[in-house]
Amino acid sequence: MAKFKRNQLDTHEQALRPMTLGELEAKEVQILCWCNRCSHKASLAPGALAGQLGRLVPVPEVGVHMRCTGCGSKDIATRPDWPSKGPVARHG
Repeated sequence: MAKFKRNQLDTHEQALRPMTLGELEAKEVQILCWCNRCSHKASLAPGALAGQLGRLVPVPEVGVHMRCTGCGSKDIATRPDWPSKGPVARHG
């Protein structure tokens, strides 16, 4: 029973960890960069960043290496820029 529980916990922890630059590159998803000071935002391809920083760098940590082109701040948040699924309809 211990092996089953360990496998379940490992699967759960794997789902909670942040995605890496290499994983985003493989899924062809860009990185959304958001300046916490001026709200400037931009999307970047993860390939070039993976070449500079490494494929195993978690996406939320990428912002530490960036500077806003709008205001020059280094307070940048990064996350996957998932494609939109379009407008959501309400069913009453």
